[in-house]
This record gives sequence, C-alpha cells and structure tokens, in this order.
Amino acid sequence: MSRICELTGKGRQVGHNVSHANNKTKRTFLPNLQNVTLISDTLGQSVKLRVSTHGLRSVEHNGGLDNWLVKASDGDLSLRARRLKREIVKKKAAAAA
Repeated sequence: MSRICELTGKGRQVGHNVSHANNKTKRTFLPNLQNVTLISDTLGQSVKLRVSTHGLRSVEHNGGLDNWLVKASDGDLSLRARRLKREIVKKKAAAAA
C-alpha cells in the first residue's frame, strides 16, 4: 500500500540524515497517514479513507468532506476520492434542479 494521502496527494519526500561530521545518508520522510471514517452529508453515508493529518485538518477547516471535495482539484485526489466527488456533485445538482 502506497504512503499517499487520498485527499491531498501528499506522499513521501527524500532527504538526508546529516551527522555531526556532516556525513549525508539518504532517508525518506513519510507523511503521517491515518485511517479515518469521514461522513458525507450529501450522500448520507460514511467513507473510509487514508488521510494525512494535514489533510484531515484541512477538511475540518473547509466545513466537512463534501465542501473539501467540491473545492479540490482532481489531480490531487485518489481514484476513490474522485468517484466520491463525482457522486456528490451529481447529487447536489439534482437537488438544486
């Protein structure tokens, strides 16, 4: 399972461990991913996603999963999140019409 946030696209980064003698060795920085269950108000169901803590805070700041997905670009979202976004947009359009 890849270490990538399903909402923000945040993945691993590469850098160096630097010793006191200034020796550099490669290392990876992994995102803090959590398995969370988020509730979609529009669809009326809960969704399990693997989200970084930064992404989770962003979702809460934007007023929930539905608002976050509508505003997010498709390039950052995972396939599951894009499908969920499509369902939410369809449901909102049907409710508005």
